[in-house]
Amino acid sequence: MTEQSSSARESMDFDVVVVGGGVAGLSGAIRLKQRALEQGRDIAVCVLEKGSEVGAHVLSGAVVDPIALAELFPDWIERGAPLTQAVTRDVFMWLTEKGAYKLPTPPGMKNEGNFVASLGALTRWLGEQAEALDVDIFAGFAATEVLYDGDNRVIGVATGDMGLDQDGQPGPNHTPGVELRAPYTIFAEGCRGSLSESVMARFDLREDAQPQTYGLGVKEVWEVQPDKHKPGTVIHSIGWPLSSDTYGGSFLYHLGDNLVSVGFITGLDYPNPYLSPFDEMQRFKTHPKIAPLFDGAKRIAYGARALNEGGFQSIPTLVFPGGALVGAAAGFMNVARIKGSHTAMKSAMVCADALSDVFAQEERPAVVDAYPTQLKASWVWDELYKVRNIRPAFRGGLWAGLAYAALDTYIWRGRAPWTFGHSPDHERFDRASKPRAIAYPKPDGKLTFDRLSSVYLANTAHDESQPCHLKLKDDGVPVNVNLVLYDGPEARYCPAGVYEFVDDQASQGKRLQINAANCVHCKTCDIVDPTQNIRWTPPEGGSGPNYPNM
Repeated sequence: MTEQSSSARESMDFDVVVVGGGVAGLSGAIRLKQRALEQGRDIAVCVLEKGSEVGAHVLSGAVVDPIALAELFPDWIERGAPLTQAVTRDVFMWLTEKGAYKLPTPPGMKNEGNFVASLGALTRWLGEQAEALDVDIFAGFAATEVLYDGDNRVIGVATGDMGLDQDGQPGPNHTPGVELRAPYTIFAEGCRGSLSESVMARFDLREDAQPQTYGLGVKEVWEVQPDKHKPGTVIHSIGWPLSSDTYGGSFLYHLGDNLVSVGFITGLDYPNPYLSPFDEMQRFKTHPKIAPLFDGAKRIAYGARALNEGGFQSIPTLVFPGGALVGAAAGFMNVARIKGSHTAMKSAMVCADALSDVFAQEERPAVVDAYPTQLKASWVWDELYKVRNIRPAFRGGLWAGLAYAALDTYIWRGRAPWTFGHSPDHERFDRASKPRAIAYPKPDGKLTFDRLSSVYLANTAHDESQPCHLKLKDDGVPVNVNLVLYDGPEARYCPAGVYEFVDDQASQGKRLQINAANCVHCKTCDIVDPTQNIRWTPPEGGSGPNYPNM
């Protein structure tokens, strides 16, 4: 049903609106439709995806545990799900500057029964399954506003206007946004979703949770020489090039067709403001045990994305009047396993089950408390609980973290009678007066690269006539505070070259230049800016990266 709303925006009514077309949002939408068929009822479900198409913004390593997929589609193999390369070998290494030492693979990182895959390809496949069940998928539309009624209940979302000029005024091709209204809205935006963060703040959903913490994953896909390709091999490393006070490590995943995913994850609680996660990734590839893999190889894709690292104790209250949080928007990432797609999918499926039960009732509650109750009885809750202390233990340094992880895994088995806390990542920077500058090697254009050539491979597109989606709360802070105290970390933590300090003739000093068109929507700036002065907002729908196989 379509009608004209009181705000002159077109309005469309559904039973459930899902914000975010990743694996969580699509799994939830599919499960809602499956249950409706079982119950013999019709239910209208729509999925909003800000990327130009389903999967366009999806980036992950990825090694996929198919447990949730098998619950959603027991016949997923027969249906042709793009999980075809089983893991054949696990390797876990500690790197020094010149050496590599094999370590025992932790139980959680053993991948028997899992698959090396493109999560973007899996997302597109899930989109096809959803459409076959008559889920309405609107790709290229960014949800920018949560709608509330007079009782402070969420009643849907609105998409952003298209065709605004740089000042935010309607241009010649202006099209107003659309309101998508529903009794229930599922927020599945992924890590650091902008609307998810807004509802968490409005309903104080983090009151009983630890702060969320994050890592930044920088990833490339390479086509390597056939003699160097070992399908199904999964390699992880810790140690060099990071110092012992910084959490992180690498991954090398051998897919099919001579393709290798290489990536580096840096915990965004790193203390050194001179560190550059992008350059740490480039430096990693120069290790004498790693570089030979790329002899004669071709880099074909690049991207970056923040990921949740807070774990069990950072999961917020999941329900509120008229809505729920699922997937990475709520923080369902198992850091110890370096996996989150299976837990994200399962959380959305449990939420869908709870909503389906509500639709079968005559009286429908505003708050669907059955969702968190059922989730706590599922394997997701137990899996995340057991590893809750492993990531925060590394805030004591690499060696303390490894020692605790061994005790927690093999002795206490995740049942220690304590739970470690967190502090926000942006509070962790040392002052720049502490001399810790890092001399990163100049990119050679063959093995190592600069940011701009990398962003080109991300197929990033933004209409430069639209308003800048990266908002500064105070224009003076970057120069007067961040540059003075931290030597301008904005220019280093962004993996896309969005922020740079340039000479300002008017002030005869520096100013921060924002190259918003470069943005790959990783959300790092929104997370780690030390003064929390940068606010990431959704640009026009369809903007951002277009990842073909990430």
